[in-house]
This record gives sequence, C-alpha cells and structure tokens, in this order.
Amino acid sequence: MSDRKQWFKLDLSGNVYPTLQRRSFSSTFRVSISLNEKIKPDILQKAFEKTLPRFPTFKAAIRKGFFWRYLEPNPNPAPMVERDVKNPCMPMNLRSKHRYLIRMYYYENQISFEVFHSLSDGLGALTFLKTVTAVYLRMQGVAVPNEEGVLDIDEEPKMSEMEDSYMKYADSKVTPKRSQGSAYRVRGTKEPFYTLNIICGSMEARQLKAAAKKHGVTITEYMNAVLIYALVENQKNAKTWKERPVRIAMPVNLRQFFPSNTLRNFITMVYPGVDPRMGDYSFEEILRQVHYYMRYYINDKFLRADITTNAQTFRSPFIRIVPLWFKDITVKQFYKRVQDCQSSAGLTNLGVIKVPKEMEPYVERFDILMGQPFSPRTNCAIVTYKDIATISFASSIIENDIERIFFRKLVQEGIEVTIQSNRD
Repeated sequence: MSDRKQWFKLDLSGNVYPTLQRRSFSSTFRVSISLNEKIKPDILQKAFEKTLPRFPTFKAAIRKGFFWRYLEPNPNPAPMVERDVKNPCMPMNLRSKHRYLIRMYYYENQISFEVFHSLSDGLGALTFLKTVTAVYLRMQGVAVPNEEGVLDIDEEPKMSEMEDSYMKYADSKVTPKRSQGSAYRVRGTKEPFYTLNIICGSMEARQLKAAAKKHGVTITEYMNAVLIYALVENQKNAKTWKERPVRIAMPVNLRQFFPSNTLRNFITMVYPGVDPRMGDYSFEEILRQVHYYMRYYINDKFLRADITTNAQTFRSPFIRIVPLWFKDITVKQFYKRVQDCQSSAGLTNLGVIKVPKEMEPYVERFDILMGQPFSPRTNCAIVTYKDIATISFASSIIENDIERIFFRKLVQEGIEVTIQSNRD
C-alpha cells in the first residue's frame, strides 16, 4: 500500500478523545499480560519492533487538518520498551518528538501496553499485546501458532482491520436521545498531578461465576449490580442534600452484533442503573433491574440506532465545513455538560481471554486498566484468563470508599478476593 492509502480518518469514537486532551488528562488505557518468568527487555524490544509494522493504526501519528484530525504513517523507530512506572496511563503527548501514541512497559514477569483511545479499543490493544507476546516467546524457541487473536506479522495488514465500522453500520431510521440526564457524582479529594490510584482484586473465576449463577444473571450483569450497590451505599453515607440516579457507563463491543474485523474503536455505551429517589433498592432488586435493562437494550436494533445518532453529526454537511477549532470547543462542552454527567462510574468487561494452546503454559494472567477518569471518580475494568478474574479500579481521588464497599460485597457473597494496590 502506498503512504497515501495509509492515511486514515479517525473513527467515530476516535474523533472525541483528542478534543478532551488536556495537560492533566489523556484518554489512555492499559492491557497487561503476566508470564511465568522474568521479562527480558532486550528481546521484548525486538519483538515490539518486529510486530509494530503489522498494525498500521498503532504505527501512526495524529495530525491536525483544518476541518478534521487524521492518522498518518509514523516513520520514526518504535518507542523504547521501558521499566514500568508507579503511576500508569499518564497523559499522552500528542506532539512528542517520536509522535507515537503507544507505550510498552515491563516489570518482573509482566508486559504492559498502553494506548491512546483514538487508536483502538480494548480488543485491538489486546490483539497487539497477544501478538507481541507470541513473537517474544517465538524468539526464545516456543512455537506459537497464529490463532486465538495472534496475528501473522509476516502477513500484509488487511483493510478490514483498519476500517471505521461505525460508519458502515450506522444506518438506522431512528436516532435516540444522547442524554440520559445527570447521575450521582462521587465527591472526593483530588490527588496531586499525575497520581493514579489503583486497587486490583483477583479471585477464582469459578467463584465469581457461581455467585452470578446463583442470582440467575451473567457475570457482566452481576459486576454492574455490585458496583451500582456500592455507589448507592456511598451516596447514602455521604448524606447528599439531593439524591440522584446511579448509573454505570459500560462499553459494549459491537463486534458481537455486527460483522467486523476492525482493530480500531468499535464500541458504544449503555447506562444500567437505579434511581434511589424511587425508594430503597435491595441488592436483589438492583440485580433484576440491571438484568432486564441489559436484555432490553443490548441488541443489534438499539445499538445500531445509538451509533447512528453519533454518525449523523459527522455526516452533516454543515459540521463538515466547520473549522476544527470550533468543533473542539463544541464537543468538549457537550462532553463536560452532558456525556460525563450522565454516569456515576465506568465499568468495562473484556471477557474471557484465550491464547493459543502452545502459549498457555507461559501465561499466568491478564489485567486491564481503564486509566484516569475525565472527572474525579473511579473506573472499573474486568478481565478473565483461565480461572483467574481480575478487577482493577483506577481513580484520581484519595477516598476509596466505593472500592471498599465493592470488594466487601463480593466477600459477603462468598468470593475470596486478594487485593493489590499502588497506594502507599
């Protein structure tokens, strides 16, 4: 492919994140893999360099045009693999010298890959991490096949992996409202600049599955209900003068509903929750509410309509000719006043991760971290590998009441939890 063919418009989601960029915030998230032996950074660097050209949308830089931002091929060498830091997911510098919007870290037996959200969602980042790890193991004599999300680095990148799938499927005749109304916001003490508090709980996946099955719900529904329960309890304890609905912002992987191989963003948000102004909710009632909400909203009809609402804005002839600086102001104000206000916390579940069988003996666990929230609150991310489920909270406030109530509830439900944190 010529360089010109490798220029890409940012996808529908990707257009938003540079607009929200500020000195103290960057839409960066992290996926990690833990192996059964210490990482050799020199070999990891070579594996990183060999893998990166296979993923053109990661080997890219963001440029500003007069009307839109776009991705162009990055001719600079791959970033250096670095020893891990205490505060991950630090803001990305869109104008850095090497122009990359990705980072690769190592620590002991863990490899971590950080991505600016304009480039990809969790599935794309996970595909890259699994492929790098497979190449890393091959360089040490392990025969890892190209399957279960491990791509062939000797193969030409496919156009279907780089498409904006939003625009392909945004063709509903109905466009629902974007705003769900304001939700309860956690009030906390902001941490100093660049401080991200992480609390990670690991547990046996079978115990988690058994607890969800006992209530007749899926693990994703169960975890949403536990987080909503924690937020409702926190709002009660805070004795706010005016109660508000408690809602979770949860990304849905649209590839489950629409045929797509894209490694870029292809998610949309749903907002399960309860309204405490209607009365006290027991945990069982919260579970039922979440269960039926998910059944009602998570299907191809509603999701197609939802992405069509967003796509209509970008298809508007008027919006197309508006200068980028004016678009940035409008999108930022909309996000601050509407989008960010309609949820109390974020939760994402990357699901059960699989790797090629030949790779399994070398892999201990996976982790995912959503990174710093836009406003002072907490974000939760879940991933499962074999029989280990990890739940990671990331926040930029000192108080950890939500996390404490959350994990206590799991323990009360009969789930044994091991806690790790980067807090002193």
